[in-house]
Amino acid sequence: MSKLTRRSVMAAGIAFPTVVPATVLGQNAPSNRINIGVIGVGRIARGHDMAETFKYDHAQILAVCDVDSKRLALGKQLVDETYSKKFGRPWDSARTYGDYHELLAAKDLDAVIIATPDHQHAILAVHAVKAGKDVYLQKPASLTIAEGRTMADAVAATGRILQIGSQQRSDKPWPQFRRACELVRNGRIGQLKHVEVGLPGDPSGPEAPQQPIPANLNYDAWLGSTPQAYYTEMRVHSQDSFDRPGWLRCEQFTAGMITGWGAHHVDTAHWGMDMEHSGPVEVWGSAEFPKSGLWNVHGKFLTHARYADGVTMDISGDFPNGVKFIGTEGWIFVARDAPVTSSDPSFGQKPTPSLAASDPRILDSVIGPNEIHLRRSEEQHGDWLDSIRTRKPPAATAEVGHRACSTCLLHHAAMKTGRHLKWDPKAERFIGDDEANAMLSRPQRKPYTF
Repeated sequence: MSKLTRRSVMAAGIAFPTVVPATVLGQNAPSNRINIGVIGVGRIARGHDMAETFKYDHAQILAVCDVDSKRLALGKQLVDETYSKKFGRPWDSARTYGDYHELLAAKDLDAVIIATPDHQHAILAVHAVKAGKDVYLQKPASLTIAEGRTMADAVAATGRILQIGSQQRSDKPWPQFRRACELVRNGRIGQLKHVEVGLPGDPSGPEAPQQPIPANLNYDAWLGSTPQAYYTEMRVHSQDSFDRPGWLRCEQFTAGMITGWGAHHVDTAHWGMDMEHSGPVEVWGSAEFPKSGLWNVHGKFLTHARYADGVTMDISGDFPNGVKFIGTEGWIFVARDAPVTSSDPSFGQKPTPSLAASDPRILDSVIGPNEIHLRRSEEQHGDWLDSIRTRKPPAATAEVGHRACSTCLLHHAAMKTGRHLKWDPKAERFIGDDEANAMLSRPQRKPYTF
């Protein structure tokens, strides 16, 4: 990515308030605060990650980074206006960077939030932990299984804290997911046999002609490790709003809903199945893909998987949005209470119960002191900040996030090949299928590589 000059960094505004507000003294004194930089200040960062992080007095966002200078300026404005209101005084201290390498080189930053498009997640996370930063990484963990493995291994090797943005792991705002998984893990539906994951596909779109690259966008850096492709706004993000961006429907940058939202529900399924550090041994299925238009991620689909313990999993938009655990003595269904944004798969659909069971008495069952109690966390960003302080693993570790994402990518491979694929979850390789193994990685365009 293009480098900012030292003069431009200074001009970006690195001065800090000379008068420290009383609200940051004591436990939240500057020396005790966790200083954070945000890489990617678009829709998810603004509406979710930054909004949640602002709530914690022992953390402060000091810097923002984006390859779109218009969004970068709006990100700085959001930080400064938020802290001006919070501290009751003018605030103009958020630094701006057009190159994330320079943000990672900043010695006063302890951690980073990475909220870029999917194809940047794993590479930026590796660079961040190698720079000594703790990371909050938006899901899905990676674009490919190989990138996800590299990311998880880098986190383990550096000892940094990395939290995947799998909010269904935390009680706020959805305690029902942990509750459902505890009930399943403690045998309240008997022996688990099958899991249904409800997850829709994406609609196709029109053709999109080439357009001039906006002067405010470093498009080469935005493409990153992926191949060159002509610019059109439908491929990237809106220049006038923070609506759902077009890249979410382009396979060059994402696998589609199967990872974009599948990462949430498959992670919940794995939590209840006690498969958080593994994956299936077989996958198969089919999907519809657009025959024309710019957007080419999967549409309607039905995929299947079998795990080593015999439990099977089906994923399809034909099921209610959520996760249904089916055992020998009943079932439990869990879902979100309501969609978070208009891009949620359940947006506009008839609401389903957030927690239901074949017998309502199952839901009233008390988990005894000697039974399995799953890790409790209040809120995903707060849990991450606590882990940074204690150096204890967060609710959704790099390995857990990688395994959820890799399982989604296995289902995607089944969609693409239309074949029955056998998988070795330990070696993370397909068995006897060179064509499928070629899908485990993609070439990375220089210089945007690990």
